[in-house]
Amino acid sequence: MRFRAGVLCIGMIWISGCGSLATARSSTLSAISNPASPHNTDYLEYQQGRLTKAQLLDRLPHIAMVGDSLSRDFYVSSLVSMIWRSKMNHGRDWFLDTDPSANSVYSLYERLAEETPLVAWEYSSGGGRVDTGGGGKRFLWFWFPLHFSQQTDLILAEKRFPDLVLLWIGHNNLHWEWFVDPRRPEEIETGLQKMAANFRKDYTRQLGRLVERAREQKQRRAFIIFGLVNFKSFFEARDAAERLRKENPNLYPYFEVDYKHYETMKPEYRGNMMKLALMINEELRAMVGEFNRKLGDDSPVRLEYSDALATADFSDVESIHRIDAWHPSIKGHSVLAEAAFGALRPSLNFLGIVPLQKNTDSR
Repeated sequence: MRFRAGVLCIGMIWISGCGSLATARSSTLSAISNPASPHNTDYLEYQQGRLTKAQLLDRLPHIAMVGDSLSRDFYVSSLVSMIWRSKMNHGRDWFLDTDPSANSVYSLYERLAEETPLVAWEYSSGGGRVDTGGGGKRFLWFWFPLHFSQQTDLILAEKRFPDLVLLWIGHNNLHWEWFVDPRRPEEIETGLQKMAANFRKDYTRQLGRLVERAREQKQRRAFIIFGLVNFKSFFEARDAAERLRKENPNLYPYFEVDYKHYETMKPEYRGNMMKLALMINEELRAMVGEFNRKLGDDSPVRLEYSDALATADFSDVESIHRIDAWHPSIKGHSVLAEAAFGALRPSLNFLGIVPLQKNTDSR
């Protein structure tokens, strides 16, 4: 098996960054063995020995996730723990959780798997950001974050290009105090505008690489570009966590450590952080519009900007993690999964992925 830094989930098949392969459950094959399944013909070919399992899985819908720590089961803790969790702890997040128990994340993968068997690849990396790179190999991937260009490299290296690519990355680009002197308030507005413009340029470069490959496929492909998280509601939850921590100092043990990793979260910097996030979201919206104008109405490639995650309500303190009061909790991941799933239907329709039955799961 080729060594990968991503994570693959096919039904209940797992391939993690360390290359381990678990046994597939019967649920995926059972689903496509149903005569009502659009993949039943493929299943019959597989049963007759005319397709290998790999060839059969290649015919299923493929979905990929580009992102950062907000799309992973991640939170701030000790350095060794964070490195291990960021690289090896996959599948317990809003995109790719497969645990059916009621106290786990009801993920986007699980919701979508109720409508169609699929192959899901997770490339999200803790600390990942929209970078200026044009790609390139990251040999020490286990130690360093995988940024947008490296995640793009991994997708482009696959023989099977995804049908649907979800992108939710850029939260680590909001360190505005790194580039703009807070002591010079007259320069802040111009500085934020420049940061947003540069963000769009770098994002466009990597998205363009993916779109170009999608065009080469000569088949329908779709991209959903999600706006950055609703920081207003997030800070409401964090303020509530701080009040609880004053009553009980044992709560949220890494609350203050967060500021060492992300100084922009400090109260005196938050206003401009939220402002920059909104500016970036507008740049993303405009960027998608520009791509679509160039592609034309009859293009087999569809791009959509979605504010589903940018408007998801995170104001409930239970939505943020009990360790760092920063990253999503199980409840927070489920909120994100519900919001993201609600944004998929236009792209799924475009790709011809039609649900067999209405989702009635009561989780």
